[in-house]
Formats: sequence, structure tokens, C-alpha cells
Amino acid sequence: MDQKGKVDEAMAIRDGKIIETGPERQILNKYSSEETIDAGGKEVYPGLTDAHGHILSYANQLLSADLVGSKSFDEVIVRVEKYQSRKQRKFVIGRGWDQSLWPSSEFPTNEKLNKLFPTIPVCLIRIDGHALLANDALLKMANITPTTKIDGGIIHVEGEKCTGLLVDNAMNPIYKLLPEFPKKERIEAIGEIQAELLQYGITGVHEAGIERKDIDLFKELIDKHDFSLNLYAMLMPSEDNIAFAKKNGIYQYKNLSIRSFKVMGDGALGSRGALLKAPYNDQHNHFGVLTTSEKEMNRIATICELTGYQMNTHAIGDSTNKILLNLYQRIFKVNPDHRWRIEHAQVVDPKDFELFSKYGVFPSVQPTHAVSDQRWAEARIGRTRMMGAYAYKTLLTQNGMIAIGTDFPIELTDPFLTIHAAVNRQNSENMPTAGFYPKEKITIEECLRGMTIWAAFASFQENELGTIEKGKDATFAIFERPIRAEGNYQPNFALHTFIKGKKVYTVD
Repeated sequence: MDQKGKVDEAMAIRDGKIIETGPERQILNKYSSEETIDAGGKEVYPGLTDAHGHILSYANQLLSADLVGSKSFDEVIVRVEKYQSRKQRKFVIGRGWDQSLWPSSEFPTNEKLNKLFPTIPVCLIRIDGHALLANDALLKMANITPTTKIDGGIIHVEGEKCTGLLVDNAMNPIYKLLPEFPKKERIEAIGEIQAELLQYGITGVHEAGIERKDIDLFKELIDKHDFSLNLYAMLMPSEDNIAFAKKNGIYQYKNLSIRSFKVMGDGALGSRGALLKAPYNDQHNHFGVLTTSEKEMNRIATICELTGYQMNTHAIGDSTNKILLNLYQRIFKVNPDHRWRIEHAQVVDPKDFELFSKYGVFPSVQPTHAVSDQRWAEARIGRTRMMGAYAYKTLLTQNGMIAIGTDFPIELTDPFLTIHAAVNRQNSENMPTAGFYPKEKITIEECLRGMTIWAAFASFQENELGTIEKGKDATFAIFERPIRAEGNYQPNFALHTFIKGKKVYTVD
């Protein structure tokens, strides 16, 4: 995956580093070793990076009631009942419901939850993490009433009663009450997630948002629980994390790297929280919400500038993207190679695309979002605005690079679904047949670069990761089948995965 697109037959590795690549005969004649790895003619690629994922959220999802793929709210209720009958939790948490999969596609209300759980608090979080349903017992604990007002959030009310549905910042009082799962269970779940990623040849994750206590957890995982993934962690801009950044600066602890802040600019399109320049097409007079004020964004930007950190901001709606592009203009004047990122860049006003290249803004995108959202995206924003939505080819043309991830657990970790979505603009069922807004397809090489060398560049790690070249970490995967994207979706997996020359996964 180097600049020339070179393909070699063999490489020599010493102390976790690649010391030479070239023809097989040349490498075998020049070097000797007690260990030789025969790839058996299989293709070898740099380890893949998921440039936007949530390991900690995924662990919590594995430990919560699994609501992913529920076909109705009644199915959600049944799953929650079965979960609670097994676990007997004092506080019930479920994750993953998506009303767009239901017959009515309307947001749920909490009447059924109140009947089943009149005293035990219940919190059911939507698949995108930008909306939740709380029963009355939990609303009471959080002091949320029909008259409560929260900036950057929406409390759904019908008549004079809360429906239990909370969007974006309105969820914060609930989140403060959520208990953590036992540490032993969390560590076991993270171990399962690492194994899942390594089997796909994923050797690195850009963890999109952690708290101060999570730094200590990851350090413990590295020291005591064989956590070997390259983790590029983005700090949430809490005062504890800001103090950490000011004290430690750019931070490296073994395979944990920290030099960025994750800022929440707006909500999600699916829950109508993304901030748009004009009202939603399917809910007139509603524009979405700005979840972090422009004043606060400017404050965080100043802190990033002083500490040498990236500012990586979640921006879904075209209004939020424009606000961020204008904000990032200031840092560009100070440092043209700032690599500050916009996470998602999901809906962009076409006349704003040029600002990405003008101000050096790095787009970080998730192609499977496009093919998941195709069921309802046009209804949300209308055909005209779709011309600037999920526009990965346009973003790539403007910036020259994009970082590619999945946003797991919102989407599946499978990188081959990502490749299929990016290159063919189709989901795992190969729909739509002509591709979802196919003019925004990218090539297989562009997609792989977005998951290797460009993802490394987006995290200031291009000198260590992203290509199989002399001087880089020997971090790579040997895959069962060649990585291709012609025709229908084809599952694939790694036979062996290596990080710094150490085999961390094998199918044997």
C-alpha cells in the first residue's frame, strides 16, 4: 500500500520491524531466521484499521439486552423480558433498537415498559446512541418532567406526559445514572471484541471517545490481559481529560496512543438530531440540534491548539459541517498540517465541499452507514440534499485522502462489508442492485488505503503503520481469499494476523 502501489513477494522482520521487502529469492538468500512464515500464496496486506469505532460501547452492548435487529417494539419488549429473567439486574439496560425496521417506523413510547417494570429503572438505547427510551421509574430518578428543558436535547412529550423518548443531550441525566457492568465482565467482553477484530485482520481502532478512567482500564488491559490492538483513543472533552492532555501532552503507552479530543457536534439523522440548514423533509419546522455550542467548540479548539491535539468532531448535518469547516479555518492559518477531522461528514451542502481542501480538513467516514440508511435517508432530507450526502468520492476528491471505519457497534465490524459498501454502494444483500447513489463509489484501492495508510496518516502514525515497507511495524494479515469487490458481497477473514511481528491470531 505504498505510494507506488508496489507488490513484493517476501519480507524480512527483525524485532517487530520490517527490515526489507523484495523478491522471495533475494530475501531468503540475504537473511536467515529460526522462524519462517510461509503464506502459501495467500495475499498479505498491512493490518487494517477501523478509523472510527467504539470498543467500550460494544462491550456494554454485549452485556446489555441485545435489541439489534428487532422487527417491532413488541419484539424489543420480549427480548428485554428474557434478558431480565436471566440476569435479574437492579437496573435494566438494553441497546440496539431501530424503529426504521418496524412496520410503522414510529418512535416508541414507554407505556408497556411502565407496566412490566413499574419500579425497576429501564433504559433502552437506540442503535446510533443518539436516542433512548426510559420508563417512568427512570425518568423520576433523573428528575425529568414534561417541563424540563435541556440545551441541545429533545424530550418528547405527548399531552402533558413524557413519552420516555429522549434525544441527544436530553439523555445526559440518564447516562449519569447508568451503572457500570462489573469490571470482570467488561474485560471479558473486550477480549471477545479483540478476537473478533483480529479474525478480520483488523489490527487497530480509532476509539471515538473515552473518559479519564478508561485510560487506566486500557493500560490494565495492555499490561495484564493481552490487549494488543493499536488503539488511537480520542478523549471526550471533560475537565479531567483536558487536565490529562495539558499535563501529559501527546501520550504514548505501549500500543495506546492519545493525541485527540472527540467533540459531539450534533445528533444523528435517524433520530432527527442532526442539525440541518433547512427543516427535515419529513418533519417540517424541525432542524435538529447543535449538541455542543459554538462557544464551547471554540474553547476546545483553543485547548487542542495549545496541546498539539487533534479536534475530531462528530458532524452529521450540513449546518454542523459548515460550522466546523468555518471553525477549522482558524487552525489552518496557524498549522496547515493540523489533520483535524470531521467524523462522519454525512450530509454536506455541495457548495461547502471545497472548504475541506481549502482548510485541510480530514474526513473520517463509514461507508456501511450509507447502505444502512438508504431505507429512509431520502425521506429525511429530500432528494436535493442527497446530492451532498454520503458523498465519499466527492470528499476524497477534495481532500486527497479519507479515513474509513465502521462506527461499530452501530454497524458490524466486518471490513469486507465496508469494502462492499464503499466500492459497490450495496449492503450485504447486494441491494440496491444499481448501488445507492452510485456516483459516490470509490475504488477498491482507495478503500483499502482508507483502511490502512490514510487511516494511519489521520492519526499521525504513518511512519509506523499502514504499509508494508522497510522501517514500519511488521503489522499485517494473511487473508483466506484475495481482497476483491467485484459482484456480490463475499465474506472473508484472516488466516493469520500479526502485530509488530507477533502472531496475535491464527485460524489454526
